[in-house]
Amino acid sequence: MRRFFEILGSSLNLTWQEFKSHKVRTLLSLSGVAFGIFCIISVLATVDSLEYAVQNDIKALGTNTVYIDKWEYTEGGDSPWWKYMKRPEPKYEEMLLLKKKVRSAANVAFNISASNNKLEYGDDVITGVNYYGITEEFVNIQPVEIQLGRFLQPADFDYGSNVVVMGYTVAETLFGNAERAVGKQVKMKGGKRALVVGLIKKQGKSIVGGWDYDNSLLMPLGFMKQMVREKYSSPIIMVQGKETVPMAQLRDELAGAMRSIRKLKPTQEDNFALNDIDAFSSFASNIFGGINLGGWAIAILSLIVGMFSVANIMFVTVRERTPQIGLKKAIGARSSTILTEFLMESAFLCIMGGILGLSVVFLLTLLSKSVVGFTVFIAPHILILAVTICIIVGILAGIIPASIAAKMDPVVAIRSK
Repeated sequence: MRRFFEILGSSLNLTWQEFKSHKVRTLLSLSGVAFGIFCIISVLATVDSLEYAVQNDIKALGTNTVYIDKWEYTEGGDSPWWKYMKRPEPKYEEMLLLKKKVRSAANVAFNISASNNKLEYGDDVITGVNYYGITEEFVNIQPVEIQLGRFLQPADFDYGSNVVVMGYTVAETLFGNAERAVGKQVKMKGGKRALVVGLIKKQGKSIVGGWDYDNSLLMPLGFMKQMVREKYSSPIIMVQGKETVPMAQLRDELAGAMRSIRKLKPTQEDNFALNDIDAFSSFASNIFGGINLGGWAIAILSLIVGMFSVANIMFVTVRERTPQIGLKKAIGARSSTILTEFLMESAFLCIMGGILGLSVVFLLTLLSKSVVGFTVFIAPHILILAVTICIIVGILAGIIPASIAAKMDPVVAIRSK
């Protein structure tokens, strides 16, 4: 072990001396490795950070939850939209029947929505506000954090009261100070007036869309139906399974119940979609996996170029140190020691290039929030991966010149001076 640390120290010293003696040459040689590490780490860090943000947004749609809609959420651009368009919309009455039929369900809710609406308070008018008409169990599936005031009460749902819970951005835009909204009466679509009973805590922008609470009003379904027609308001049924119930069982029960409710014959295909949030999460993971592969392909090409650059500098170093190698072997240095020294030196050079690439990525992460809209972070496993790659590339780059150095005849090497 002591011998190993002596070789390690000697390699570090030689690497540093090489860098000080030939700064430009060394930096140019390391640029390939630095660029390769930059490509790998920047892609992995960005994709990991984006996936983390997206998966959090997906989880916010509800855990162990199925959205019953006429549209499939994960079909992509080749989906037969014309077929889905002909499907009937989910209905409030169907939601009530599902509550009775599906024993695996912990919560069942119905939701309708309307986007880009006008909202007035006195002489102030804002546009682009989203309306969500919800039923009582919605908040159990999709938790809403109230900053001030209260959420909708059971009596509000029972009587379709003209009360709303307001998003932070809407309140801030309309009243200047968001907290002033609670207790105020606002004018909504069709001249309907509503009392603001609660202020939703600021959520921030969602990458996958989801529930844009900051720019929304939540209200009882009965009140919302006074302003819009249910059929043309993107109705969906949300079903959350019990904790002990597997998603497959919940989907099977829902499929059977919906087919029974809609009186579909055995030969008829489903005219509804069961959008599993867990499946949506897996779908997103597959997409990010493909992006990662693309990043690796670019990075590997860069690292190969970097490896040849480091190999070149190691060949030059072996030639310059030929007399020193001969002298070391003459006084008893083993071939394995010479080999290890050069391999370590090559690895240290690559690590220096990796640190250079990591430094650039780290500087870019500080600007990430304002540029890409989400925070990019470098996870510990990515740092470990970067160091490992540098060591592997260094060893591969140095193995041939190190082998040449290890096999040198000491007499010939000394005389080459």
